[in-house]
Amino acid sequence: MTSQSTAKKPGKPRIKDKRAAILRAALEVFAEGGVNGVPMPVLAERASVGTGTIYRYFVSKEALVNELFRELKHTVTRRFFADIGPEVEPHVAFDLVWQRMIEFTREDPAAYRFLELQDHRPYLDDRSRTLDRKQLRNVVAHYRSYQNQGIFRQDIRPEVLLSLVWGAFVNLVRAERDGYIELSQQDIDSARDACWSLCTG
Repeated sequence: MTSQSTAKKPGKPRIKDKRAAILRAALEVFAEGGVNGVPMPVLAERASVGTGTIYRYFVSKEALVNELFRELKHTVTRRFFADIGPEVEPHVAFDLVWQRMIEFTREDPAAYRFLELQDHRPYLDDRSRTLDRKQLRNVVAHYRSYQNQGIFRQDIRPEVLLSLVWGAFVNLVRAERDGYIELSQQDIDSARDACWSLCTG
């Protein structure tokens, strides 16, 4: 005789915010395997939802990628430039942004890796590209302002200066991630100062 008090087998834990769970899982699997290399069932398994559930929130993988891209872009912009207004001395602002970028790569490496993978990829839609260009223009405007103030060198376009600084940063982080170097805070500060010197001439 079976006892009425026999416990039922536990099911999957209930997810309160499935959309957030899907986005976080997408961030992790896309950062690991790239967007094209991850089928939706793998993403669904990581998010602990059914594949059909994903399509109730996002009509396609491309829609999901773009939504994730835009949310992260807004998040990192707030994180990098919070409380840095025109009253902040340029050298101080440069140091703050550099350190915040370093902290972001270490505290949320999946988000950084995902954004690094997305640069100029064909699956970004017009909204994502417009946001990306707008945010880039805002940073270039700061560099141009520093040139107009006589702080940054004027023999190189601000877009080129920014590209040089960003390229140095990305390759520094990649070298550490790939195990070629182990960065101390002194290394990070020295690289930052070298980039500042590049900008100021």
